[in-house]
Amino acid sequence: MRNTLALILTVGAASPAFAASGPFFSLGNTDFVVLLGFIVFIAVLFYFKVPGLIGGALDNRAAGIKSELDEARALHEEARSLLASYERKQREVQTQADAIVAAAKDDAALAAEQAKADLEKSIARRLAAAQDQIASAEASAVKDVRDQAITVAVSAANAVLAKQMTATQANKLIDAAIADVGEKLH
Repeated sequence: MRNTLALILTVGAASPAFAASGPFFSLGNTDFVVLLGFIVFIAVLFYFKVPGLIGGALDNRAAGIKSELDEARALHEEARSLLASYERKQREVQTQADAIVAAAKDDAALAAEQAKADLEKSIARRLAAAQDQIASAEASAVKDVRDQAITVAVSAANAVLAKQMTATQANKLIDAAIADVGEKLH
């Protein structure tokens, strides 16, 4: 350590004012003094193991970055699978909702046909009755048709609304999951 310190002080004392042109291997030559200073600087760096410290710090940083990248990849894959799951569920719910709406329309059409058939049978039976009963029978049939149509329409609307609420809630859950994944990635 003393020798190194003495060499550093000697090199430091050899400033450009003392340097002059002459033989290369003398302290009077500026180029030689700079070369000696550089060699001493490199020797000090190696003595204190600076390259090893820098390499270790860089290795630690690289390992940290690699672990962050692995975590980001895992979160990305998890987000993709979660998104795919929600999209699949949304498609299933939409398919179910479409099937329920179609079934409700078919049921409404069948109920309307049934109501028509019932009304025609009722009118045919009542035509044979007295003229005064025809007016009351028509009123009764119209009331029955209206009540049944209202009941069918209310039940169909109830089924459609119930399924639409489920689809809306599913969409809200998908939006919330996407926002949550966005927060995890940032």
